[in-house]
Amino acid sequence: MTGKWAVGVDIGGTNVVVGLVGAEDGATAALRSRPTASMQSAEDAVDQIVEMAREVITEGLAAVGCRREDVLGVGIGSPGPLDLEGGIVLDAFNLGWKEFPLRDRVAVAVGLPVHLENDARAATWGEYWRGAGQGTRSLVGVTLGTGIGGGVILDGRLMHGASATAGEIGHMTIDFTGRRCKCGNYGCLEAYASGANIAARAREGVEAGAESILLDLAGGDPEGITAATVSEALLRGDAYANEVMQETAKILGAGIANVVNVLNPEMVVIVGGVTRAGEHLFVPLRAEVRRRAFRVAEQACRIVPGALPDTAGVIGAAGLFLESRRV
Repeated sequence: MTGKWAVGVDIGGTNVVVGLVGAEDGATAALRSRPTASMQSAEDAVDQIVEMAREVITEGLAAVGCRREDVLGVGIGSPGPLDLEGGIVLDAFNLGWKEFPLRDRVAVAVGLPVHLENDARAATWGEYWRGAGQGTRSLVGVTLGTGIGGGVILDGRLMHGASATAGEIGHMTIDFTGRRCKCGNYGCLEAYASGANIAARAREGVEAGAESILLDLAGGDPEGITAATVSEALLRGDAYANEVMQETAKILGAGIANVVNVLNPEMVVIVGGVTRAGEHLFVPLRAEVRRRAFRVAEQACRIVPGALPDTAGVIGAAGLFLESRRV
């Protein structure tokens, strides 16, 4: 596929990112990003995705000197659950989309074939194909964003499961009487350790009287505290922000230890903005996995941050479109 390209679309809870991706090397020739909140409905999202796709195709092909015919199609990573065969978003509860035929709407509008995949599985494939997971055969991806997603690759194959929901790591129950999750369950990993819920836990502590610079960083408004605010306070030496991150790392470590015991992967790669906390997150997280997982499984597994912090989903979505054409 020398000189061929695919468009990758990563639909996240915060941003939608679209890029033109090389079929051979996974390099991005052009990127666009818009806030997900600017998309008022699923139909509006299609319009904006198509507009961005056209922009990256025009810009990217001008930069690399290729033709429009060299763009083979579009891969989309979307929150789910999904009907992959029908190309339908069944219930993206963080976005409010239900029973939406995303694949076909984009395909008709952009005039190219489209492959639909779960967003976290797409990011996992991006890290496996061109990121931290290159050279592995068994890998689990964990995406820490507005929610928590995941993907499982065993023996070089991306797992989908009987109903295409394999890899929903964020919705494993870690406390059956715990916090309510947006999925409707109680005690999900996502309800504690996603970016949105790290922020929620930090706000609760500040409102209960915890001494912290978090409120100052948020302009005096507790609702302005985000996971990024927690990371900034942490890097400034704030003791309460450190406490929140330490607890987050232990919660994630417990969840990842379950994954390590069940799947015995060579690598767990963690992607998303929360990883910017660096060793403040990874040192206690790895320690918790060592404490909880089978020793032989833990020793065989590396737990690392992703190598494609802003583009794993885009590159993975495009890569999975290309894989679908090879089958």
